[in-house]
Amino acid sequence: MNGNKFYLKPNVVIEPLFDRWYAWSHLISPATAAMNVVGRHLNIMDSFIMEPSVHAEAVLNPKMKGGPFMDIPVDRVDEVNALYEKTMKQQDTSLKFAKAVKELDRLLETEGKGMGMETLYEKVPPILKGYVELFYDRNNNADFRFFEALLYKSRFYNKTSQSIALWVTENDHRPFCLSTPRLDEPGVLHLEIPFDHAGIDELAKMKRSPQSLEYIKTLLGIAPADEALFDTFFTTTPPPVYKKYTGDKIRMRYFGHACILVETKDVSILVDPLISYYGYDTDIEHFSDADLPDVIDYVLITHNHQDHILFETLLPLRHKIKHLIVPRTNSGQLENPDLRLMFSNIGFHQVEAIEEMETITFTNTTITGLPFTGEHSDLNILSKACYLVQISGFKLLFLADSRISEPALYKHIHDSIGDVDVMFLGMECDGAPLTWLYGPLMTKKITREQDSSRRLAGSDCVKGMSLVEIFNPREVYVYAMGMEPWLEFISSIKYTDASNPIIQSNKLVKMCEEKGMIAERLFGEKELLYERKYAAAE
Repeated sequence: MNGNKFYLKPNVVIEPLFDRWYAWSHLISPATAAMNVVGRHLNIMDSFIMEPSVHAEAVLNPKMKGGPFMDIPVDRVDEVNALYEKTMKQQDTSLKFAKAVKELDRLLETEGKGMGMETLYEKVPPILKGYVELFYDRNNNADFRFFEALLYKSRFYNKTSQSIALWVTENDHRPFCLSTPRLDEPGVLHLEIPFDHAGIDELAKMKRSPQSLEYIKTLLGIAPADEALFDTFFTTTPPPVYKKYTGDKIRMRYFGHACILVETKDVSILVDPLISYYGYDTDIEHFSDADLPDVIDYVLITHNHQDHILFETLLPLRHKIKHLIVPRTNSGQLENPDLRLMFSNIGFHQVEAIEEMETITFTNTTITGLPFTGEHSDLNILSKACYLVQISGFKLLFLADSRISEPALYKHIHDSIGDVDVMFLGMECDGAPLTWLYGPLMTKKITREQDSSRRLAGSDCVKGMSLVEIFNPREVYVYAMGMEPWLEFISSIKYTDASNPIIQSNKLVKMCEEKGMIAERLFGEKELLYERKYAAAE
């Protein structure tokens, strides 16, 4: 292979890992990472080591899909035990950090009684001293916030936990990402490099721009023993030539789940990138990364959940993105990590945070950040935003997993933005309970009744139609349902016709059609062209 230039094969997975677990956004911020190592990873591994047969039975039960059960053969328990011991050793600081967070919560609960807090600083666990600020809310409830930027500068942010796995895939199957770590497997090459490594960008570029293998091997530090496997990830066959959209209309392409590409000949906007990259045969028509532009002007992130921030998609796209837009927050609260800080610390140098009702203006186009309620289990999560994209007067409204709890809010928004042309709405209306995602961050046990009543739920038909009636769109698309098979290892969702989200979204589509609107629940892929409402400026 020496002397020639090669392309990265279209079905090579660039899989980001954290301590051999699938890397998602709560494993980047030092505070949430520590809590997940202790409250998720170690608990699941310990359970598997104690009773691997229970896990083996659970993963075969469709009702247990998405639960805390490892999808690993029972005869590999020794490997899991080795990973457990390695984690205990390497994450010793995280263990102490998580324990200190719980101690601080107990301290504030017992001694934060409305009096001045200066004396309480003396009792803050030593490992947290200088990293937290104590405060009261307006009802005299004591709490604390992190100086999160300092945590990224401290020993609590350990980039050596980050790595990349490279492997060739032929199908969509993978174990559920939150419950199963990646052990050593034949054909999988593990690179001990952090997510901000320049080699990831150069490797991703090779999907379209060939490069010598010696160059990429040197950059990634490929060991001689791994060269034979590494070479199998490349080909001399060039990919299909990407054809940039050059028409005068607005093109909308649905890539699956909540991922929408909006293009004109002048600009490209990608919402919540989660893309089936891999060029293997499938019965489902879908766009892949081969259908993305060479330059993506704006990427919009709606919220901090693993099916909307996917590093497996975002890291290979990093070199293409000119502007990465995230919801603004700097609350410093454990459950609410700062997305701008997170992306900036893993090698994204183009991150911009947007406020509610703030507008970005460029080339006949505006992007406006909008309030987002619902789907966060009634926690005070600020790192979330819906978006209005307006191009030459044509309005596309991305409501993500919004669940309307107070119609007056959306009426106020409508007073500001008016009717829209196209509305996208998530309707995964049952949702997992609070602890499914946020359990490791909770330092005080909640009741089963509280847990089941606070759901990660989007709109049902009634709430969805309320939004339709407020914004009066001409077209309504249900999306973000987690239905595509390449989503299953992230969402753990597998619907039937009897599933409530399917029933509810069918009802909404029918009601919209009866009102004379175009309506559809999206699946796989979709392309539409829209006329501008006024001419584009030259």
